[in-house]
Amino acid sequence: MSTLTAADLAREPFLRGMRSADLGRLATAAHVVEIPAGRRIIAESESAERFWLVQAGAVALDLRMPDRGTVVVETFGPGSVLGWSWLFRPYRWRFGAVAISDLTAIEFDGRLIRTLCAVDPALGYELTRRFTELVIERLQAAQIRLLEMSYPEPAPQP
Repeated sequence: MSTLTAADLAREPFLRGMRSADLGRLATAAHVVEIPAGRRIIAESESAERFWLVQAGAVALDLRMPDRGTVVVETFGPGSVLGWSWLFRPYRWRFGAVAISDLTAIEFDGRLIRTLCAVDPALGYELTRRFTELVIERLQAAQIRLLEMSYPEPAPQP
């Protein structure tokens, strides 16, 4: 497990523009992980204590729906963030996720990050602001996908 630095994290799109001191603190809670294709990374409604910055590969975000099974809501790849539920009570995953190709990501310890945020409210505000924007984007994507499923396109007229 290699040690990450503030400079490593500064290259990540989600963290771009954060103070170097904040990135240094975040680096203490981070390490690089390799996740094979097909592995479930997040199981909906289980305890949420991590998040990831995707560096390579692709992830499918999914949701269990009654009478439809598991539905892919969104897919994303390098430069994306996976997981926001670690920041918001009750710290349970609201969606599921599976690696759809081999994945390289920076994994963060959510419990440690919550502690760092409690000690440094400016860091807490900055992360909360960034993750709230992410939540809004993901919920809008889920809404669009669910609407598409509910109202399929009409058949073309001859």
